[in-house]
Amino acid sequence: MVTRERPTLEAVARRAGVSRATVSRVVNGSTTVAEAIREAVNQAVDELGYVPNQAARSLVTQRTDSIALILPEAASRVFSDDQFFASIVWGVSAELESADKQLVLMMAGSSASHDRVERYAMAGHVDGVMFASIHGADPLPGALARLGIPVVCGGRPLAPADEASIPYVDVDHSQGIAAAMSRLLEQGRRRIATIAGPQDMVAGQERLQAFRAAVPEEHRSPVVSIGAFTRESGADAMRQLLERDPRVDAVFCASDLMAHGAIAVLKQHGRRVPDDVSIVGFDDIEISKYSDPALTTVRQPSADIGKAMARQMLHLIKGEVVSSSLVLPTELIVRASA
Repeated sequence: MVTRERPTLEAVARRAGVSRATVSRVVNGSTTVAEAIREAVNQAVDELGYVPNQAARSLVTQRTDSIALILPEAASRVFSDDQFFASIVWGVSAELESADKQLVLMMAGSSASHDRVERYAMAGHVDGVMFASIHGADPLPGALARLGIPVVCGGRPLAPADEASIPYVDVDHSQGIAAAMSRLLEQGRRRIATIAGPQDMVAGQERLQAFRAAVPEEHRSPVVSIGAFTRESGADAMRQLLERDPRVDAVFCASDLMAHGAIAVLKQHGRRVPDDVSIVGFDDIEISKYSDPALTTVRQPSADIGKAMARQMLHLIKGEVVSSSLVLPTELIVRASA
């Protein structure tokens, strides 16, 4: 069997009639080469089927053309029916692909995996790091940023003041929740409870704050249950609500999966949705269209969050200034549950 040798930089230089250094500048994107020479080099590259050696190219450009997306969650959540992370990954991937960048997906749901991510980024394997979500005052984004590594967060980080400059992309939690609570009040609901998200995440905190701001105290159930953005935690929280406040007639759930769990428990207790208890979720994941009843929910544009994060990162690795925060709009999607 005859093995075809891989074309070299020198072969391209001979074909184009230029120096090796000129070919190197062209394939590495230099703008200092005359247009006619650039065209000759590119023609020779196409004719020979030359593919740049990425390792050698990285030595010249100090770039890997790879960007990491960190998922600081347990695998059980990332690969559940919650399509939030899948949509984030899709949005990031679509934006990076159009920029000819490689996405490196990394799980970081434990302290050991945090250490592995830090070592990987510090070793120069990626040009920047994006975080799909943040738990607590996670020190990792700040640690990477202080090393000069471009960092973008999905959601506002709960970080010390000296790390407040890390850019992030978030959604307007208050906008959609205010619309949802107005609908419940217009429907005559007078004892509205909430199943809040985890309070070590900004999303959990801000959705609870938005709920409290939107519902008058006289129409608010005194009971607040805390979930973990999962179906199981929503079911457990709904049981607690019914035990502590049997008169509740509406529940705002800080995620669609928790709302699905809540609906199942209400049915087990003989409570009809929405006749006896209205339910509103947050996210608008695909399965919410097909639940029984179909779920009224606050839609957040998760794929657009991923795209915006990737665009922020592409600007950062070029040394460009970006906005410290991008806040995308939310929208109330009315269905049968409220």
